[in-house]
Amino acid sequence: VQLQASGGGLVQAGGSLRLSCAASGVTLSHLYVGWFHQAPGKEREWVSYISRGNGRTYYTDSVKGRFTTTRDNAKNTVYLQMNSLKPDDTAVYYCAAAYPGGDMNHYVEEAFYNYWGQGTQVTVSS
Repeated sequence: VQLQASGGGLVQAGGSLRLSCAASGVTLSHLYVGWFHQAPGKEREWVSYISRGNGRTYYTDSVKGRFTTTRDNAKNTVYLQMNSLKPDDTAVYYCAAAYPGGDMNHYVEEAFYNYWGQGTQVTVSS
């Protein structure tokens, strides 16, 4: 199983980026797929996740209304559309996938995730 995160880059504040998480060896629509980020000197934090099946999405408060997580089943890829980016969004972004079995609160915890991508750097300049 491999998760490949991509799409990071350097963008000015107020700009947009779309991150992709492409999977091989696993079907993402059968799993919960989360996005986490880790800023310099800080612990990795949960950003968003998309539920298996119905694709319901959840977001941490700091990104609500700015970030959108979607899934393309045909491409076996999950996306994180990031709009109105702020310098505080600067971090390495990781995607991860988890097998079902917990309640909705579990998927904000990285310990519940089984597979991780390698991370992609997002830098937002002021």
